[in-house]
This record gives sequence, C-alpha cells and structure tokens, in this order.
Amino acid sequence: MNLIFIRNRPVFAALAALVLSFSGVIARAQNSSPKREDRITIVGTVRDEQGTAVAGAAVRLIGKDVRYSLEVKSGPDGTFTLSISARGTYTLWAQKNGRRSNAVSSLVLAPGDKKQIELVMDPSSPSMEFDDQPNFSVAGVTDWNNTGIHGSDASQRTSEALVKETLSLKPAGATDSKAGPGAENFRDSEKELREQRERVKKLLASTETADAHRKLAELDERLGDPLEAVHEYERATQMDPSEQNYFEWGTELLLHRADQPAVEVFTKGTRSHRRSARILAGLGVALYAGGNSEEAARKLCEAADLNPADPAAYLFLGRIERAVPAVLPCSEEKLARFAKDQPENALANYYYGIVLWKRSRGMEQSGGVQQAEALLEKATAIDPKFGEAYLQLGIMHFAQGELEQAIRGYKKASEASPQLSEPHYRLGLAYRRMNEEAKAEQEFRVYEEMQKAETAALEKERRELRQFLIILKDQRPATPR
Repeated sequence: MNLIFIRNRPVFAALAALVLSFSGVIARAQNSSPKREDRITIVGTVRDEQGTAVAGAAVRLIGKDVRYSLEVKSGPDGTFTLSISARGTYTLWAQKNGRRSNAVSSLVLAPGDKKQIELVMDPSSPSMEFDDQPNFSVAGVTDWNNTGIHGSDASQRTSEALVKETLSLKPAGATDSKAGPGAENFRDSEKELREQRERVKKLLASTETADAHRKLAELDERLGDPLEAVHEYERATQMDPSEQNYFEWGTELLLHRADQPAVEVFTKGTRSHRRSARILAGLGVALYAGGNSEEAARKLCEAADLNPADPAAYLFLGRIERAVPAVLPCSEEKLARFAKDQPENALANYYYGIVLWKRSRGMEQSGGVQQAEALLEKATAIDPKFGEAYLQLGIMHFAQGELEQAIRGYKKASEASPQLSEPHYRLGLAYRRMNEEAKAEQEFRVYEEMQKAETAALEKERRELRQFLIILKDQRPATPR
C-alpha cells in the first residue's frame, strides 16, 4: 500500500464567493447541475438517545470555509438525504423542539463523496434552550470513503483522548515529544535533533536498515514533519514487519487523523502479530476514531483477553462506553472482569458502574441500578477527587427523581474536579426542575463560560495536529520488502 500525503487546502473560495453573490446563503438546485458522479451525498438517520427515529427534525449542513448551507427535514422514519456540489469543510447537526444533536464538525467533503451519518439528539448540547431530560450522547459515523471523521464533538474528544493514551503504549522515548510536557525541551534541543537526523540520513545512505528508518521517523515527528515520519515508519515496516514497527506506523497515522489508513495498518499488524494486545488496542482506537464504535469495542475486548492483567484495553473500552448511548458488544463482560480483578481501581468500578446503569435504565425494580450506585460510591471512596464518578451518581439520582441527592452529587463533582463544566449544566437542570430559576440561570451561565474556554483549548490543540488528506494510490496491500 503506497500512501501519498498532501495538505488539505481550500481551493474554491473565490468561486464560492462568486456563486453566493447570486444565490445568497442557502444552496438550491442549480440549472446546470454537475455530473451525477461529482455530487456529494450524505444520507443518515436522526434518533433520540433511546435509539428511536426522530421525524421532522431540521437537519442543517453549514459550510465552515465555504458560504454554503442546506437544510432538510428528517422523514417519518428519521432518515434524511443531502446532496450538494460545493467541496469544503462543513458542520452537520439536527434540531427539533429545542433539542439538538451533537454536531458532526470538520466534515471534509469533496466531489463524489458519499457519507452515511447517524445523528443522536442530545439534550446536553443545547443551542438556545436547556432540556431537563437525562441523556447519553453519540453520533455514529460510517464513512464510505478513505478518510475517517468523528461523529460528534463528544465522541471526537473521546477519540482524541484515546489517541493520546495509545501513544503511551509506545516504548519509552518513542512518543511524540511535542505533544506533552517535553515541548520546552524540544525547542531547546531542536538544533541537536536536526544534527541527529542528518547523521541518521548519512548512515542510511551507506547502509539501509529498518532501525535507522524508524529512528529517522521518530526524529522527523519530533521536528514537526509528520509526513516524512509516516514514510519512514512505512519503510521500516517493509524492511522489518515487526510488532513494534507496525504499532508505531499505525500510531503515527492515527496521531495525525489518518484514521482509515491507521485501521489498515493495524489490521495488517494483527495478521502478522496475533498475540499483540497493543496492536489490537490501536486498531480499536482507530476504528472508534473512524466512527465504528461496535467493531472498536470488539477489538478492545480481544486485546483485553490477550492480556487480562493490563488495564489499557479496559480503560479504552470504558472511555468509549461512557461516550455512547447503548451498551457495546462484549464490554459488560470485560468491564465486569476488570472490576473483579482490580477491585481497588477506581476507574474499574466507575466504568462497570456506568455499564450497569445504562443496562438498567427504564427497568423497574432492577438490581442493576443499586449495583451501579454501589460501584460508583466505591469509586469515590477509593478516589475522593474522582469528579466524574460523583457526576454520574448525580445523574442517576436525577433520573430517579431524587433531586436533593442529585444536587449533592453535582456539587461534589464540581468540588472534586473544578475543571468539569457538566456539573454546572446538570445543576441548572435540577434547579429548574425545582423552580429555582435564578440558581438555574447562574449555573447555566457558568456552564456556557466554561464550555467556551474548553472549546477554545480543544480547537487550539486540534490546530496543532497537522491535518492529512490521504489519497490511496492503489488498493493492493503493502507487502514487506
């Protein structure tokens, strides 16, 4: 498999401006339509957090770098179809009766693309109004092309966190030195790194080895040249298809948002190294980053079975479980084992508690709710600063109408983890339910301010990661040479 990487640049801004001078903001059918194969098609379904189709939702597609927008209504079965011709980067979401789905942001579209997207209404992502219904959010994406996208801001944040944690599975010294606390040291040693790179290049000119290509890849990444890093990791793997080389090649692709190529590399790696738990875990993270939550869970479960004592696969699985509305295949069994094998691990109790809560929602006289509550209480006892566990306890009490207990849980969450914004949103809902409007509005204001700060920080982090547009030169599998 040969990969060509080019930077993603809008090349149509002037044309878009010219078209919009006549058409305004809303796109409509053009008299001279482009060829059918050049149309961009998005099909999907709008559902609520219970998985029920939502009819009559306004589905909006808004251009981010092109002034082009389109709105359609979802049909009786919740389905919708959008057909456009203007390439660009878009945001897609659905809205109905004050409720809104999490946005599919940074949706890069080009002529001929076909995307299939599922939007899930999420009361925790309000537009102008706040809804007081309990919720779990996800927007799954199946991408028909060769570039992965994220289903929602919530799932995108989860996938970005998972990518960072996947990097921790690399050998010591092989992680991205610019992505963490070592950034200052990187700047100080840039000259030394460039000198090292030149020495490795000279070595390769006389004697080509896989180790030298891998070392050059690490130096390229640390010096801010991920495109060359990917090429060097690929060459290292072709020369020596070792477990380490497959893992580092796949991780490099994943780090820079090349989700589908990362899936392909990790998949090849699993065929050659069937006992590698970390390659399976990397494959799971890449699948989730590309929108395939269920298959991601299956791979992470396989990784957990290969090395039951290693918490990494369980923690990845738990993160994904927290971000999706329904219990994922095999996750309940694996997270139950995690909690049993590591009873003093706060995260093990927390993630298993979330699974039991999700499984038991809407079931009367279910022992699962009580068991979930006990696990979450245990998590907070093990780690009194575990704000997410207090938050989940508050959500459970709120769902059962126990407002005073819910408020206590939300306040404890905010005290334990002041950086969390969601406790303020949840407090606002609880106060509104109790008709304490002044308190509710105050909490909503705090929530919105924190959300703005969180979003700005996240966008800054995303900009620092180079965005790839990947063109697969051919479909033949890469064979190590």
